[in-house]
Amino acid sequence: MVTASNLTISVITPTLSRPEEIEGMLQNLGEMKYLPKEVIYVDGAPESDNRTQKIIKNLENNLPFKVVYIRSGGGTAVQRNIGIEVAKCNLISFIDDDIRLETDFFNIIVHHFQNSKNNDVGGIVGYRTNEHINASIHKRWYWYKKLGIYSNFEPGKFDYKTGYPINANLQPLFTGIREVDFMTTACAVWRREVLDDGFRFDEFFKNYGVLEDAHFSLRAGEKWKLIQAGDARCVHLRSVSSRESSYLVASKTAINYRSVSYTHLTLPTILLV
Repeated sequence: MVTASNLTISVITPTLSRPEEIEGMLQNLGEMKYLPKEVIYVDGAPESDNRTQKIIKNLENNLPFKVVYIRSGGGTAVQRNIGIEVAKCNLISFIDDDIRLETDFFNIIVHHFQNSKNNDVGGIVGYRTNEHINASIHKRWYWYKKLGIYSNFEPGKFDYKTGYPINANLQPLFTGIREVDFMTTACAVWRREVLDDGFRFDEFFKNYGVLEDAHFSLRAGEKWKLIQAGDARCVHLRSVSSRESSYLVASKTAINYRSVSYTHLTLPTILLV
């Protein structure tokens, strides 16, 4: 039987010259009721930028977990894959550097892994609120549903008509669990066996990617059950530094939606025209 005592957590975080975010994240992780065993940072900063490394060095002796620092670029898909190869624990958590977890986040996640029948749950994602998203976003999603723009509006599901992942985190708060098709890497925890099956992030998704997490989890979800835990909550901060311009993010989103759609749809969609 899987017990809490034999479930250990490796946290993997890709970053790029964001020392303020890393400092806040380390302090946040140190406050967890269920502590990770190791935190792995893969930093794409140039050799001349040692700010993140210095922050870690100043804090690591007072932290209740091991910190591993690796300098490597290539973007989030490449960096997460590097972290996977280094990680030692039987639960692998992907947490972004601008995410802050509630103190019982890992307790709740571990509880659901323990209680999964036949160990069939491969991944669990928390519920993320966004410091920089206001109520107008929720109103927009309400009208998307009202007007029938999507064939499927179930949170965390992939709309196989439009090729659009339905963002579970822009839906109302909920308690308990629900099954999902895909998971964000902002606050996700995966069972080691999923990665031992050979699942890795597709390095087609260059630099600081969009939808590489949907692509990864849609593939993993063909074999494993994926769930969202509504009580495992976190907040996405408005970061003081940005990795890429809004123009690059927008153009990358369009390209990556097309790639995900080609991979996971069997019928032509409006996104492929």
